[in-house]
Amino acid sequence: MAQRQHHQHNAVLGMNRTFVPTLPLEDGEVELARYQADTMTFWRSQAWIALFFSILAAGILIGIGNAYWWTGVVGAMAAIGVRTLYLGPDERKDVWVLTNYRLMGPMNRSTTLSNIKAVNVIWTAVQVVTITGDKILIRYRPDPAETKAEIERAAS
Repeated sequence: MAQRQHHQHNAVLGMNRTFVPTLPLEDGEVELARYQADTMTFWRSQAWIALFFSILAAGILIGIGNAYWWTGVVGAMAAIGVRTLYLGPDERKDVWVLTNYRLMGPMNRSTTLSNIKAVNVIWTAVQVVTITGDKILIRYRPDPAETKAEIERAAS
């Protein structure tokens, strides 16, 4: 009984998240590519985000005449650092699988290639927009343009 309650509690907190798709392949379906976050791209992105928000926070404080503008830098660095350490391990576990029929991802999200309306590059991520309005984000790609091209080739 206690184990069942623990399992239900974890499910409520989202701790049973499936990072790798477990959907079986259909007859004739073949895996073409597998995408997982690149660790160096992840860390480089976090550094750029921290730099951007440090400059923004310092600029705002300077703009309002605060003599302690440097606290904006410290605060932004601390906030992005904590976020990176807390969310980073999970953000780097997500796996997306491209097949000759569909794109499958974390928590068994799936869309057919014929449902893909557009594929966009947003910094180090690839955004897949479906005809039905879903948006899929494949994050921290070392070469997002190549990932975009692979998905577009498969979808055409």
